[in-house]
Amino acid sequence: MTSLSAKIAAISRHRLAIDGDGVTTLVAFAGCALCCRYCLNPQTLSPNPKFQNLTPQQLYEKVSIDSLYFIATGGGVTFGGGEPCLHPDFIDEFRKLCGPQWQIRVETSLNIPSDNLIKLLDCVDQFIIDIKDMDPEIYSSYTLVDNRLVLSNLNLLATANLYDKCLIRLPLIPNYNNETNRQLSQQKLITLGFKNFDSFNYKIKENTLWHEVNKHVKS
Repeated sequence: MTSLSAKIAAISRHRLAIDGDGVTTLVAFAGCALCCRYCLNPQTLSPNPKFQNLTPQQLYEKVSIDSLYFIATGGGVTFGGGEPCLHPDFIDEFRKLCGPQWQIRVETSLNIPSDNLIKLLDCVDQFIIDIKDMDPEIYSSYTLVDNRLVLSNLNLLATANLYDKCLIRLPLIPNYNNETNRQLSQQKLITLGFKNFDSFNYKIKENTLWHEVNKHVKS
């Protein structure tokens, strides 16, 4: 039995048309390289976590209850977080367990080592990429880190001609970018060859947990 394991922050079943086609189960990993000002899942960075530590086999046993739904609807498991691409070996092992019948998707910032991404190219059916903004200053202001790895990984995906595997999310982030910035980001991505985009607006509310997370991360 494999000793590979990961901290799982949440498992959400029966999601429809939210995290890809069909019925999906969202599996959220703990941990992320970013510290976004409006983090949508700050619990994955909580300094006082209550996470499940699971092996791929244990996770498979938990989610396989919905296998018939996945197969019938073209759904499967979507890994989010946090940053799922920090756990490429876990996802690869999980893919071997579930086989090709389920769709495996990852929701990622792409701010990860390129070696991690390379390990996932063959075992992931779709990369749902939250690009934030292509402008380096906007990106670093919002995430507190730079986007050099993001740009490198976009080029890696483009070189591998994996455009059809990529859905790129282009958010409008209050106080950080505007519609012109978003259009410029999309144009840069089109120039690289990407063609599947999801534009949406962040709905912001005061998030007190973010302040605690940020204080913990920066300490």
